[in-house]
Amino acid sequence: MIAVICDDADQTGIQEALMVRRRGLAERRVARGYSQEEFAALLGVATSTVVRWESGRSAPRPYQRPRMAELLGMSRADLDELLSSARTVVITSGSSPFSASLGDPGDMRRRDLLGLLTATSALLALPDSPASASPGRTSAVVPEAEEAVIGHLWRVYGLADDKHTLYPVVRRQLGSLAEEMEHARGDTGHRHVSTRIADLYQLAGELFFDARDNALSAHCYALAASAAREARAYDLWACALTRHAYVELYAGRAASAAALLSAASRIARRGDSALSTRHWVSAVHAEAHAALGDFDACVRALDAAEEVHALSGPVHNGGWLRFDGSRLAEERGACYVALGRPDLAEGALTSALTQHLGPRRRGAVLVDLAALGAHRRDVDQVVHYADEALAVAGQTRSGYVSVKLHGLFPRLAGLPADARVPDLHQRIAALPHPA
Repeated sequence: MIAVICDDADQTGIQEALMVRRRGLAERRVARGYSQEEFAALLGVATSTVVRWESGRSAPRPYQRPRMAELLGMSRADLDELLSSARTVVITSGSSPFSASLGDPGDMRRRDLLGLLTATSALLALPDSPASASPGRTSAVVPEAEEAVIGHLWRVYGLADDKHTLYPVVRRQLGSLAEEMEHARGDTGHRHVSTRIADLYQLAGELFFDARDNALSAHCYALAASAAREARAYDLWACALTRHAYVELYAGRAASAAALLSAASRIARRGDSALSTRHWVSAVHAEAHAALGDFDACVRALDAAEEVHALSGPVHNGGWLRFDGSRLAEERGACYVALGRPDLAEGALTSALTQHLGPRRRGAVLVDLAALGAHRRDVDQVVHYADEALAVAGQTRSGYVSVKLHGLFPRLAGLPADARVPDLHQRIAALPHPA
């Protein structure tokens, strides 16, 4: 970091000079024909990592630089020179130092959504009254059309390898719903809007969970649960709590997750018995029991989840509820890995890997198979499956797979001495951590 002392008149010039230096890396990338997304994928990192490199907020790790220099058509020495330019300017005006930040798009997006979350939460809590709506203002929104749009977004989310591309569309829809909530009149109107808020904020939570922002995804799920409660939509409410429990699970707070899932289970019993809600809650509850080391409770929960196969007709809506039991083999295998039962885990996981899996699901199974190898102290198995999972994480930028990979660290510590293990540790450490 370079510290620069200047008065107010100098600040603009310094910021402009800094931007020129920071643009050097981006200009070289563009000249070689790569978008930020393509460049990130070729390096096996998140696009946000490339953004931070190009803004000077962070620098590539040494082991990433040879491949980076190759892609940019530069020598290592030239790349190091380019990366060593000033990254931050601290300007002192009078006696108060401050950072001349050029702003990070991800941070601005985060602040924007937090503001919208706060405003929407307040609107949900307000009682309906004539004063709450502008005189003569009526909503032209047709609830069924809005629900169809949200349902379409869920389908696109399920098909997209890079989930982050949906955010701008989702953000516009969230803003529209907040405006509609501000002018909703009567109990029926309030419930209609609350239902759609509960639906769309769960999708927003999924986007941020996949982007490794655990805190923001938890905020989204909490608001979704509150909105579903307002709408008295029990299945929707239980699903929001279950997604919130996932955040707790992957943050290592299994007891907190179990408490949320117990509440979700009670709420799901008040919902539609033809839907798979309660069975999905049981499947996730099994993961919490496994993390807590309770084998018997885990098996009971898995068996309860298997009862989804006794349901007939459409058991889910393909949006906020997608559980149909097709993932139970991999979920059972993951639970047995967590419980230290490789004898039970391997069959379930290898069976799951033969199915047609989306990238995130395949990545999760690969990590569990790597963990199984670590339990056996089989370095070949660990490296083989972890390498494949790292490729998935790099291609999809999936925070879900990234979090699973970070969970391998304690297991790597017990492996026999092998040069591949510290290299694997470094490559996983290069993945962005959840916020």
